[in-house]
Amino acid sequence: MEIVNILSLGIGCIGVAVIVWGALVSLVELCGVEFKRFSGSSACKNRNIVRQHFGFYLLMGLEYMIGADIVRTLVRPTLQELAILGSLVAIRTVTSYFLNKEMGQNSEDDSK
Repeated sequence: MEIVNILSLGIGCIGVAVIVWGALVSLVELCGVEFKRFSGSSACKNRNIVRQHFGFYLLMGLEYMIGADIVRTLVRPTLQELAILGSLVAIRTVTSYFLNKEMGQNSEDDSK
């Protein structure tokens, strides 16, 4: 059982690391876009690309965190733990759905 807890913690840490890495990469990309904007070029399309990259990292991190919650529930499959898991998965799934939908709309706007 201790191995499952460690595995769950590891998967959750990977999810957090993915989100933090995505935030750092997106921040660097955004700084580059803003510096280019000061030199006179248009930055709207590039900002949308930065948003899409960050959205990808958020979605990937959320998926890892859902996986960690599922593995964690294997240790204590009580009714209360299953209810908590269900609510967490529902919240993260809705968040992922709308984030993915917004990213799809932004990519359609960019292709026009």
